[in-house]
Amino acid sequence: MHVLIVKTSSMGDVLHTLPALTDAMQAIPGIKFDWVVEENFAQIPAWHPAVDKVLPVAIRRWRKHWFGSQQREERVRFKRDLQSRQYDVVLDAQGLIKSAALVTRLAKGVKHGQDSRSAREPFASWWYDKRHEIDKQQHAVERTRELFAKSLGYEKPSTQGDYAIAGHFLSTLSTEAQPYLVFLHATTRDNKHWPESHWRELIGLVQPTGMRVKLPWGAEHEHQRAQRLAEGFEHVEVLPKLTLEQVAQQLAGARAVVSVDTGLSHLTAALDRPNITLYGPTDPGLIGGYGQNQYVLRPAQGHSMADIQASDVAAMMQEMAI
Repeated sequence: MHVLIVKTSSMGDVLHTLPALTDAMQAIPGIKFDWVVEENFAQIPAWHPAVDKVLPVAIRRWRKHWFGSQQREERVRFKRDLQSRQYDVVLDAQGLIKSAALVTRLAKGVKHGQDSRSAREPFASWWYDKRHEIDKQQHAVERTRELFAKSLGYEKPSTQGDYAIAGHFLSTLSTEAQPYLVFLHATTRDNKHWPESHWRELIGLVQPTGMRVKLPWGAEHEHQRAQRLAEGFEHVEVLPKLTLEQVAQQLAGARAVVSVDTGLSHLTAALDRPNITLYGPTDPGLIGGYGQNQYVLRPAQGHSMADIQASDVAAMMQEMAI
């Protein structure tokens, strides 16, 4: 059986889809998946052993200059590539109108997706041949596992989902003698940031343990923040600009990770690394870290990230024997 997955973004959503592939791989021997995904996240599906081909799409970039000649040519090439194979099942796990209209509608195969009561955007279900009711009151990983099971005709496992990508990085793990932590300090929304003074206090509390701290970054303003956090601390390393796969390698080799609510926190969970995620204004209940050794730290009252103290994080790290 050959299945096309339409799950284009975001990083967390793409990662949350992986356990469903593992379920299907175990239930249907020989099943293979092609996957349409936003170009920025195209490395992720290739890490899973059941993925045959990754089809990058650039909806986010195209819509900025939809009628530009380069964008039109890229869309023509994408459509040609998308329609080059007849699929047994086209599985839209995105549940959005734009992905259903621009991708799922064009693909060749019986189209499955969530029904109008379950999809994030009910009208997306217009483009599906088979519509499935999915319980909304469960974690995003479990919702996707249920959708795959109903679409592909097997019983959803009752065990915890397995991302099945940690093994991809085992052969490339660093042999560094000194253990290290990774602090994921960057996120998109200002109110999800943890104050720099708190990060520096935590870095100071880590210093007596002998462990190093690594600070990745993506954009230049994140690079500048990392440099400010590291200033004056010899045990802190500001990493160079890395690809997503290189960041994953750093996370895979870490003793543990401390993060704010960000896509890389979900990547840490997918790699089965111990992770303390700091939540303020966002609720981790249905979209938080899913996996082994995932810990949540929230303010005792209210939603201000500043109310999470560095000493609280350090105490949790001690409880985790880090």
